[in-house]
Amino acid sequence: MNTARIVVLIIALGAGGVAAYLASGSDDKPAPQAVAAPLPTVDVLVAKSDIGLGQSLKQDDLQWQTWPAGTASSSLIRRSDRPDASNQMTGSIARAPFIAGEPILEQKLVKGDGSGFMAAILPTGMRAISTEISPETGAGGFILPNDHVDVILSRREKNTDRGGLPDIIISTTILSNVRVLAIDQTPKEKDGQNVVVGKTVTLELKPDQAETLARARQAGTLSLALRSITDINAVDNRPDEPSRSANTVNVVRFGIPTPTAMMQR
Repeated sequence: MNTARIVVLIIALGAGGVAAYLASGSDDKPAPQAVAAPLPTVDVLVAKSDIGLGQSLKQDDLQWQTWPAGTASSSLIRRSDRPDASNQMTGSIARAPFIAGEPILEQKLVKGDGSGFMAAILPTGMRAISTEISPETGAGGFILPNDHVDVILSRREKNTDRGGLPDIIISTTILSNVRVLAIDQTPKEKDGQNVVVGKTVTLELKPDQAETLARARQAGTLSLALRSITDINAVDNRPDEPSRSANTVNVVRFGIPTPTAMMQR
């Protein structure tokens, strides 16, 4: 074997070794990973702290918070559209509570414009009307503003069928699933208070319901029945007027014995 062939063979072996080394080293290196592009975001106006029903908003109650643009609906207030929104919302009254971090929705706010609190939070077309209650007729004080109640009218009638028989007590649900606006002048819970034992309740009613309640106040005793929070959206087929018809299922009569009748027993 001549010298030229030996040199070529040595060069070939060296090149093969270098190639094998480089190939083995490249297997240990991690494959390059694709870098995800950052999601587009927007600044949304939210409640900085809890805002209660009827509370007048201040600038300290609001702040801008970064949200993913894909989850920010058109109803949210964006800084890009309204950079001065926090100033514009100042002085508005909350028609519903907000929790800290909840987006501010203009549908849940109303500008007072010098009117009273109650007039500001009443929905369009509704009326606020008050009536007297007691712990016995107001669910023992466990009814709070924003709860829903049924209004029951109880009245006494003389038994004209037979003389000497006990009087008849008729109880009728005259209003169903109505919202409580205030107990006395307490529009919201204060200092962690869980019950409000008041003497006057203010209800949110339609105009014809307000007339029904005004007539019922003169006819007998009114009681409030607290509804479950799960029944707020329920639809009740109840009459708006007291009725004595036999097919009215929500009329209950109780015989109240007279002293003479009790002695005869």
